[in-house]
Amino acid sequence: MSQDTNDTIGLSRRKLLAGLGAVGVASAGAGLGTTAYFNDTESFEGNTLTAGELDLKLDYKSTYLGGPGRLDHIQSMGYPDAEDLGDGRYLLDQAPSPADMQAWEDLVTGEEFDFCSPEADQYLVNGDGIPIFTLDDLKPGDSGEVTISIHICDNPAFLWLSGELTENAENGQSEPELEAEGEDTDGIGELADAIEVCVWYDEDCDNVYEPTGTGQQNELEVALVSDVSGSMGGSALSSLKTAATSFVSNLSSPDEAAAISFNSGATTDQELTTDYQLVQNAINNYSAGGGTSIAAGIIEGEDELLNGTNATPGASKVMILLSDGNSSSSAAIAAANDAKNAGIRIFTVALGSANTSLLQSLASSPDDAFVAPDPADLDTVYAEIAQIVLEGELKILSGSMSDVFAQLSEGLFLDGNRQEDGTQPYPGATTQCIGFEWTLPADVGNEIQTDSVGFDLSVYTEQSRHNDDPQGPFNDTAPNGTPS
Repeated sequence: MSQDTNDTIGLSRRKLLAGLGAVGVASAGAGLGTTAYFNDTESFEGNTLTAGELDLKLDYKSTYLGGPGRLDHIQSMGYPDAEDLGDGRYLLDQAPSPADMQAWEDLVTGEEFDFCSPEADQYLVNGDGIPIFTLDDLKPGDSGEVTISIHICDNPAFLWLSGELTENAENGQSEPELEAEGEDTDGIGELADAIEVCVWYDEDCDNVYEPTGTGQQNELEVALVSDVSGSMGGSALSSLKTAATSFVSNLSSPDEAAAISFNSGATTDQELTTDYQLVQNAINNYSAGGGTSIAAGIIEGEDELLNGTNATPGASKVMILLSDGNSSSSAAIAAANDAKNAGIRIFTVALGSANTSLLQSLASSPDDAFVAPDPADLDTVYAEIAQIVLEGELKILSGSMSDVFAQLSEGLFLDGNRQEDGTQPYPGATTQCIGFEWTLPADVGNEIQTDSVGFDLSVYTEQSRHNDDPQGPFNDTAPNGTPS
């Protein structure tokens, strides 16, 4: 390689190194210079994604009508805590276990106890598979009932009730049974066909099917107790008249209605009658003025329902109390308690700026307390009360035990909102009581002697969000209408 060539290469390398050094210096200078420019940073930090929860929890209360004087025998069948409720009825079990049946009803229908809390698990049935009924020595005329309190935690969901007969055994034939039905060698008993079953939405969780909403008596007596104080003037009074008279138009003989108004005092404007036009006329004649004494209205309504000229002992007694104001809490609560203790079911309607918490405490249960934020809402509220009072609790299934469990084996879709058409999901954090009653009719003969049945009941839940075609583990049981 020539000297000229080496010099050329050497010069080129020196020039290149010099150039690289110059670039490095320039970069350093540029980096220092950017710290003086305006700048801003916005960020999204601490991001997390957590799966939601859909948890189903159950508790229950079961009773048995098996005849008087059998407490010791019932306790020996696996119910050591069974209680004699009188008239041959026994409380078999309940969970949670407050002091008495009314306390259980108050617990499951109230808001004081959080069934979805970890502390509640000790009281609840969580996949334990425990039996509700393990009874022997049944006789014609016996019956049993369980109210299952279903708690959906956190998220809206669809619910199914399902079940199956696990046994329907003959267990041999006694002499009276042979005489009644002859030789029967198939090993299948007749008890499941003889037992009658009713399943219903037990809205007040009281272990009683109430098709009229207030009991099983033939006659309904309703006192519409309305606030006509000065603050009820204008649209409030006008909307009350429309809603209350519409309620009355739903009644039919022998049901009776009465119109009672209150402000500083109370008046029976129309005593109990089946002439509904008279009741509507009395309501339409209301005018607003004066103060507010809720206690006076309750006392007047109770007196008319219990002691009025046309009051009928043993009839279903209902009071619908509306107010838009406040009143002496102690006097109102004392009056309401006296009426409820006398067997009157109180519905309350808190209109506008009413003392909502007071009116809720006056109602017979939280489900019987309604709120109407605006007078225009009264039509809807009174219509809902009419549906409860007049249509009562909705029957889900009835028939022989064989027939009912044939339907339950396919999964029965439960309706989360019976006020709307179709079958709706249940809201999150909600409670629904389902009543299940079996009865062995008194006229059943010897053909069921020694027979036995076994059955399972289950509740299944499935999320409703993003679930347009809920099927659960069942075939063809997606909601397509309200159960009947």
